[in-house]
Amino acid sequence: MVSLKVNLSGLELSNPIIPASGCFGYGKEYINYYDINILGSFSIKGTTKDLRFGNATPRIAESNCGMLNSVGLQNPGIDHVVEYEMKEILSYYSKPIIANISGFSIEEYEYCVKRLKGINNVGIIEVNISCPNVHDGGMSFGTSADMAAKVTKAVVKAADKPVYIKLSPNVTDIASIAKACEDAGASGICAINTLLGMRIDIKKRKPVLANITGGLSGPAIFPIALRMVYQIYEAVNIPIIGIGGISSAKDVLEMMMAGATAVQIGSMNLTDPYICKTIIDKLPDELDKLGIEDINEIIGGAHK
Repeated sequence: MVSLKVNLSGLELSNPIIPASGCFGYGKEYINYYDINILGSFSIKGTTKDLRFGNATPRIAESNCGMLNSVGLQNPGIDHVVEYEMKEILSYYSKPIIANISGFSIEEYEYCVKRLKGINNVGIIEVNISCPNVHDGGMSFGTSADMAAKVTKAVVKAADKPVYIKLSPNVTDIASIAKACEDAGASGICAINTLLGMRIDIKKRKPVLANITGGLSGPAIFPIALRMVYQIYEAVNIPIIGIGGISSAKDVLEMMMAGATAVQIGSMNLTDPYICKTIIDKLPDELDKLGIEDINEIIGGAHK
């Protein structure tokens, strides 16, 4: 029998399939489709220190083989998440989840991480560093190795769980940023976040999104995500969660061969709510075709 178990910094997952933050909410919307306890884990909606209503609408736009979003981190704030959502999750999901946090200053990241201390059903803290740093002219924390290292060091010091840094692909050298995060104490890397893009309404002659630009996700970005995970694997010695355009069991195998230990599946959940279950069901057959008995055998296989 094929083993799908993987290990992320001491957290054992029954399989490497994780719905991505922003596309799975807190899991409640999916429990009527299938038993979500089959998932390796899931990453909750991105959480900030304070409640956020998000960006103006329209904030979703379709694109060939993908979608654009500029939701703007709409969420109820970390205090609500800790006091209500995390407790409710216990009623329908039995495994540790991944808590995704964002911030607009290092102090906000620290606050969120400290609020998550002692919560047993949080297995990993995923830190989104694509937010603009309000104390540094609005430049994203994830656009430079130095800023990425600073937020990583602060979060790791405040956390009681493994810290995985979610990297932006909108940079020239993602591998050097990943390495800086590792040197600053990160337990793992999540890559990639969405790519910056836009659409124009040709009848109105104006951008479709109220925010003008948004993050592109979906199958269109898979080759880019695969390339970046491959580069990061060459640069670091910590686990990688591969994200970006995964839509099939074969995509999962490619991403793991590029260097990922686990994967996150994002926008495909919105078009096919059964996508994660389908991939979990098909993985053993795909591995069997390759003569693989343990999925860990393929991690980084494309580098050998």
